[in-house]
Amino acid sequence: MWPRKALLSIAVAALLLGAQPARTAEPIKIGFSMALTGGLAVVGKSGFVALQIWASDINAKGGLLGRPVSLVYYDDQSNPANVPGIYTKLLDVDKVDLVISGYATTQIAPAMPIVIEHGMVFFGMFGLAVNSRFHYARYFSILPSGPDPKRGLSQGFFDVAAAQQPKPRTVAIIAADTEFSRNASDGARDNVRASGFSIVYDKAYPPGTVDFSPIMRSIQASSADIVYVASYPSDTVGIVRAASEIGLKTKVFGGSMVGTATASMKTQLGPLLNGIIDVEWWAPAPTMMFPGTAEFMAKYQARAASEGIDLLGYFLPPFAYAEMQILAEAVEATHGLDQAGIADYIHGHAFDTIVGNVRFGKDGEWVKARPIWLQYQNVQDNALDQFKSTKTAVILSPPDLKTGDLIYPYTDARR
Repeated sequence: MWPRKALLSIAVAALLLGAQPARTAEPIKIGFSMALTGGLAVVGKSGFVALQIWASDINAKGGLLGRPVSLVYYDDQSNPANVPGIYTKLLDVDKVDLVISGYATTQIAPAMPIVIEHGMVFFGMFGLAVNSRFHYARYFSILPSGPDPKRGLSQGFFDVAAAQQPKPRTVAIIAADTEFSRNASDGARDNVRASGFSIVYDKAYPPGTVDFSPIMRSIQASSADIVYVASYPSDTVGIVRAASEIGLKTKVFGGSMVGTATASMKTQLGPLLNGIIDVEWWAPAPTMMFPGTAEFMAKYQARAASEGIDLLGYFLPPFAYAEMQILAEAVEATHGLDQAGIADYIHGHAFDTIVGNVRFGKDGEWVKARPIWLQYQNVQDNALDQFKSTKTAVILSPPDLKTGDLIYPYTDARR
């Protein structure tokens, strides 16, 4: 029989233990690098805010597996050389539970060997055909360029060109000497051949090129009917300005010119965009408003000005949020963080996201390509509001999203 004093001590201890707050569950750590400074930051920072919005939303709902979500991230400074060290630290030192990529092909590819070595599921955020040389079964692409991504990226561009009368016949290709642009130009060459065109100019320029006037003059001298460009944001500005300065005369001008979807580039270039046909991935068309899209865009745009990021958020942000929707569903459905189980679930299911229905196929690419080809038309000045509908950015392809017709040739649209 317990002495009275011992019983009293046990009772006090029990009360004290009951008064202690419940221990907070350990967070699920999701690690990534992101271009928060440097040449890719204009896009990278917008994607980062989208990830923060998702983390806030999911934590407000109780987190994942009953645990809060924590984002663990480092600025890769838009420098691919920084990426391997970041992912090594995330996985070996920070011990993150899940990893996703930063923005851009150039930043995804250097992370792949580290991620593969650790057997992690990996989402590539706007990387073109990154897995075509790794064939890693746990990689998933967040870019709707389809099962043949190199060709899928530019097929709509050449389909639109081939449908014009009189039909254009010759093509000039200009691309940055980076992995994304090399992949894009490889696909463009395949589509040129399939369309019955012939290439009269085909050059790559080194990263860091500032003066594009000599290149554009050479293209002008080639008399190409079609000019296809694969460029990163700062290059896009230089190429568009150079085309305007020399008075480029061609029938079709555009391509995979990264950056035109951003508010800063739209307002910077203004009427210089007129006539350009470019690929984008989301546009404010009624047919692209899926469950949750409007709510996300409202949250993003409410933060954009104070965060100093892209004011529209049409490019990377909805896809960054959608990838986290997919990852969250897979984690919850498999009741854990087993990487093989998560990868198997993603391979075997379609996902309803704020960018529509997503299903992955070979090499983690989208089963169905869905690039949007649009032409800038009737841009009057440098004001932002004119870009908040599809009146100045007219969707030409795919047919089910089309909002207007091509002004052809390019020189007519420039007037």
